[in-house]
Amino acid sequence: MDVETGALAPLTGVLRGRRVVVLAGAGCSTDSGIPDYRGPTARPRKPMQHREFVGSEAARQRYWARATVGWPRMVQAAPNRVHRALAALEAGGAIEGVITQNVDGLHHAAGSRRVVELHGALARVRCLGCGARIDRAALHDWLIADNPAMVEALARRRGQGGFDGAPDGDAELPAALIEGFKVAACDCGGPYKPDVVFFGDNVPRAVVDDAWALFDRGEALLVVGSSLTVWSGYRFVRKAAERGVPVAIVNLGPTRGDGEAAVKIDAPLAEVLPALVLALTAR
Repeated sequence: MDVETGALAPLTGVLRGRRVVVLAGAGCSTDSGIPDYRGPTARPRKPMQHREFVGSEAARQRYWARATVGWPRMVQAAPNRVHRALAALEAGGAIEGVITQNVDGLHHAAGSRRVVELHGALARVRCLGCGARIDRAALHDWLIADNPAMVEALARRRGQGGFDGAPDGDAELPAALIEGFKVAACDCGGPYKPDVVFFGDNVPRAVVDDAWALFDRGEALLVVGSSLTVWSGYRFVRKAAERGVPVAIVNLGPTRGDGEAAVKIDAPLAEVLPALVLALTAR
């Protein structure tokens, strides 16, 4: 059940009448069936490191095997009430846009227009050799065609509920399915990498500049669904605090930015954000 709009008074008091920029995290997409890293139900998991992916053929084989199994789940994921509420807030003039840490593309799918994808997008792939970019769907078709044993294993497993999804758009797989997996390469011979920022990598300068340009338009920062553990997101909270820009946080559980927040609401996003739409855009 949605929260009553009156219960949002501290939040709306910070946001109403100000130009608001949203910083969105993985908690926005959990209701779409995409797991997060640090939410209340998240399982401990070691994410792919940039240096490991670039320097290890075995790491790339492991990643692409798991990603091939996980990709159909990402394609089928649909925007939920949170994504739709953020799009409605933008359409109603209540927010300037969204800086998202997510790589699933669901903000765009929900109708948000001004979105900065801080960590990239899984739907794009680029070659580490020549820089060529291709569509992830095309690469998926190649990987499926080149790995019939994987297809057979998936068919056998389908009756048992499939494999568990993971936060990077991949899936938990036994080692036996990873061994022998054939990884596609670019025509130049270079390895393909999803166009996302792995842990230990830097956000591209152009994307950082775009994010700061949007941030600079805001008179308040609304953080939704992020623990702010990663510096690439938390730095916006720190900058807001330095400038005296009020920060509002809606998240289940504690965040790294709670000490800088003017208001913190510990409640499900799917309850809070639809009510916030009514509170900030009702005529």
